[in-house]
Amino acid sequence: MATRSLVLAMAAAAAWPTLAQDTPQTVTVTGRAPPSAAIGGFDDVPLSRAPFGATVFSPTALTDAGITSLADVTRISAGVNDAYNAVGYWSSFSVRGYRLDERTNYRRDGLPINAETALWLGNKSALEVLRGTSGIQAGVSAPGGLINLLVKRPNGTRRVATLGFEESGTHQLALDLGDRAGPDGAIGWRINAEHERLDPLLRSSRGKRQGLAAALEWRLGADARLEAEVELNRQSQPSQAGFSLLGNTVPDADTIDPRLNLNNQPWSLPVVFSGRTASLRWTQRLARDLNFVAHAMTQRLRTDDRIAFPFGCSAENNFDRYCSDGSFDLYDFRSEGERRRNEAVDLSLGGRSMLWTREHRWRAGVLWWRQQADLPPQAFNFVGVGTIDGSTVLPSDPTLSGGSARDQRHTEWYLRDQWVLTPTVNLWLGLRHTRIESTDSGSAAIEGVSQTFTTPWVAASLQLDPRTLVYASAGQGIETTVTPNLPTYENPNQPLPALKSRQLEAGIKHDAGPVALSAIAFDIRKPLFSDLCPALCTRVLDGRQRHRGVEFDATWRQGAWTVEGSATALKARRERSQDPADDGRKPTNVPERSLSAQASYQLLALPELTLTAGVKHEGSRIVLPDNSAGIPSWTTLDLGARLVQRKAGTTLTWRLGVENATDKRAWRESPYQFSHAYLYPLAPRTWRASVQAAF
Repeated sequence: MATRSLVLAMAAAAAWPTLAQDTPQTVTVTGRAPPSAAIGGFDDVPLSRAPFGATVFSPTALTDAGITSLADVTRISAGVNDAYNAVGYWSSFSVRGYRLDERTNYRRDGLPINAETALWLGNKSALEVLRGTSGIQAGVSAPGGLINLLVKRPNGTRRVATLGFEESGTHQLALDLGDRAGPDGAIGWRINAEHERLDPLLRSSRGKRQGLAAALEWRLGADARLEAEVELNRQSQPSQAGFSLLGNTVPDADTIDPRLNLNNQPWSLPVVFSGRTASLRWTQRLARDLNFVAHAMTQRLRTDDRIAFPFGCSAENNFDRYCSDGSFDLYDFRSEGERRRNEAVDLSLGGRSMLWTREHRWRAGVLWWRQQADLPPQAFNFVGVGTIDGSTVLPSDPTLSGGSARDQRHTEWYLRDQWVLTPTVNLWLGLRHTRIESTDSGSAAIEGVSQTFTTPWVAASLQLDPRTLVYASAGQGIETTVTPNLPTYENPNQPLPALKSRQLEAGIKHDAGPVALSAIAFDIRKPLFSDLCPALCTRVLDGRQRHRGVEFDATWRQGAWTVEGSATALKARRERSQDPADDGRKPTNVPERSLSAQASYQLLALPELTLTAGVKHEGSRIVLPDNSAGIPSWTTLDLGARLVQRKAGTTLTWRLGVENATDKRAWRESPYQFSHAYLYPLAPRTWRASVQAAF
């Protein structure tokens, strides 16, 4: 595969001189619109003038980095970290040290979705990450932030085809087509289609991914627009089983083959994610400074979740790690036919008005949101003892038991206001009132439970000069939780008091065109539950988890050079615990330092050839809750090149890249999941190449 990639690159380079002679030299100058983040909730406010931290990943940035799945985003961002990101499974992240909840922390064009699936990027125009307590935008969510996927919409004439390769045998074909029709181009359409054969270097993980999406836009005169879109996607791929501690020892990553997948039994089956999503949005201008938006979406998911699952060591009475000799208990896990349904309707009114002689830029609305899950009987059966060399073959046991169904209905009333006190001073206000009604077939305790919360947010900003902003904010967020539905708990599936997180944040942002800088300091405090297990376990409130840190973002453009970087320094600790010995302990799987930087250089001799290099560094992580084990820091290097050729109305964009160019061996992350410590290695050096044709 590496040879094939190099041949493609050399062929492109060889063809360039001929094209350069046949094609007149032209220079295209384009303006750069200030980036904004819709997930922030304040319409069209550039990030440089917004009183919150956010990151926007453009489709060009994602494509240049070779990112085809959501989990890969962690390679190019210091603010988004892995949190149980296994190949073949859904993506999990932590932001500001808090793991995002797949059921509440993800949005699609601003509406809540369920991310317990493989989210397809083939029809997404951008990816937004809001960093920090998100009560202003979500009635219930983990305090780290929100992830918002923006759908590609009609945008003029498009005829783009992409062919990509990745070793050892992954290949991709994607199409992006669009145009406008009707009087004055009133009707726009766009179609995205993709087929990908998945064959990564990780063994026993071959699969495939397909996606098809269509988007329509109908301009109903000068003041109204109707938008509709539908997406179908499917991914089938065996998931990756993690390694773990061997007794009390963290194994040396250099001794572990990162290509080895412990989910390699003859009866191992792929995890299959199927999704159908559709939305309809109507935007109506009622007056010069007043508009109405109605936005509705439905999401239907089906999952066949299956894995040969290593879990614990009964021989040594350790159920959170593997045995000292490298063996482990292996289970046959199957949960086939899981069905999840998500529906949302958002009605809002927004505009500008004068009140007390001051301008207000506001939006008020209501969001109805329903999330259902039907989880049929599952299998989780012990089948024998495996070994970390992956050579042990064991029988299967697909015997089923259990099953449950959940239903949550949310009603969220919200108000956001940018109060323009002076040309340089703004007061930002947000308020969200949420009511949740829950039912669960597995527990009479949840039947008919209703909870109500109000989450305020306030910020003040001062424009020091046209390029520099300082701000401070305070906000709250809410999480809901229940006792695990297990017989080892005294009150299984019992609703627990809501967790109210609080955040203070202050920042400075400077955007001078070629140079953009920001520095943000934050302090988030979240209540923490722990399990007391003298006989049967009881989940009780046990102090809080406090995360304090600073984030830096920088962009510099000068001549042929572009440099972008981000860094996070985090101090995350437990406080006010029932057992004083727990105070000061660090959370598992959270790096205290994270840095990401990408540099690109456009060759003067070949003005449309760009060379890139990216560095990602993450500090050490804790493996066990008692902080008795950890994994060391690591640094990786990615390299890439992009060559653009133009001739006879066709533009070819060639890309060549290598991830983990130094073939670094390290433990990438250490998730403590299902009361078990897991270790996932960095992927080995991987070559990729692609060509994109625009007609």
